[in-house]
Amino acid sequence: MNIAIIAHDTKKELMVQFCIAYCGILSRHNICATGTTGKLVAEATGLQVFRFLSGSQGGDQQISARIACNEIDLLLFFRDPLTPKAHEPKEADMLRLCDVHNIPVATNIATAEALIHSLERGDLDWRNIVNPSSVK
Repeated sequence: MNIAIIAHDTKKELMVQFCIAYCGILSRHNICATGTTGKLVAEATGLQVFRFLSGSQGGDQQISARIACNEIDLLLFFRDPLTPKAHEPKEADMLRLCDVHNIPVATNIATAEALIHSLERGDLDWRNIVNPSSVK
């Protein structure tokens, strides 16, 4: 499956720790990320991570475009809900696209853990029917 990861600056370390903890599961899938998050995760885990631009340079929009084309199967987006962001409307659009295409999304570690365990059990295998090109 194609998994996209994004983390706001205050959540990057949490994303790195999450990816370290679930490296075994993530290694069986295609991972893409915004630039800085992808770099940090790849360095910490050794995972192969396709990196888009940094979020502030349009990386989140690049991931949104892949979501719009139904090329992402799971989005892990660790958001900081307490710090206002200038690009929040773009983030809302990304989440809306996930809803349009029935793409499971986690915006915090609690939901991410639930989804990663679902992924491991095969509960999300229905995405392979929706997006057969994502099978690794």
